[in-house]
Amino acid sequence: MDQNRDGFIDKEDLRDTFAALGRINVKNEELEAMVKEAPGPINFTVFLTMFGEKLKGTDPEETILHAFKVFDTEGKGFVKADFIKEKLMTQADRFSEEEADSQLLPQVKQMFAAFPPDVCGNLDYRNLCYVITHGEEKD
Repeated sequence: MDQNRDGFIDKEDLRDTFAALGRINVKNEELEAMVKEAPGPINFTVFLTMFGEKLKGTDPEETILHAFKVFDTEGKGFVKADFIKEKLMTQADRFSEEEADSQLLPQVKQMFAAFPPDVCGNLDYRNLCYVITHGEEKD
């Protein structure tokens, strides 16, 4: 999402993210309005909330939940970063450790920073999916 890797999401990062999700013709005015809605610079947490509110035509919450459930073999509603990395290196396309660390793991770590795991290192992906699809956290 943060294409220039400066730690913040700007208008061009938003455009790229919309495009990656299949929405190519996003108007400049819409992107500028999103940036103006933020209380300040858009970090990952602010981005998820804003993007969830604005995204039209995204996968339903249940579809996103099913994607995370692949990593939740015990069905507890939690995943661990190390387990995700292991699966990325041992299943399907099989990323090398270097690829996982340099390309994918930083995004997983950013996700865990925005949605801190519990004391056992578990990420509540149900809450994350809710924020992605609804734009705000559950009470």
